[in-house]
Amino acid sequence: MQLVQILLPVRGPEGNAFPHAEYSRVAEELTEQFGGMTAYTRAPASGLWQEGDGETTRDDIVVYEVMVDELDAAWWGGYRRTLEERFAQQELVVRAQDVRRL
Repeated sequence: MQLVQILLPVRGPEGNAFPHAEYSRVAEELTEQFGGMTAYTRAPASGLWQEGDGETTRDDIVVYEVMVDELDAAWWGGYRRTLEERFAQQELVVRAQDVRRL
């Protein structure tokens, strides 16, 4: 079983918050495709990283996740590219990890 997480930005490159409808759309798409999903949206996580010039960039994110029996990397890659366009991101993190139900 795989846990797939999508890290979605709270704000666009200009600093404006994305409309709530964009997040609802992602939730609906994931629920339709996989039968359910979990969203961590109440307290956005903060990411920090340094650019090549040494400047530190901050990004607030929310995390959407689904559990799948089999990972379809091609589907997820296409969906990641769709979300990158929708959320105006050069790169959006979609990651998967093995999980075991206890």
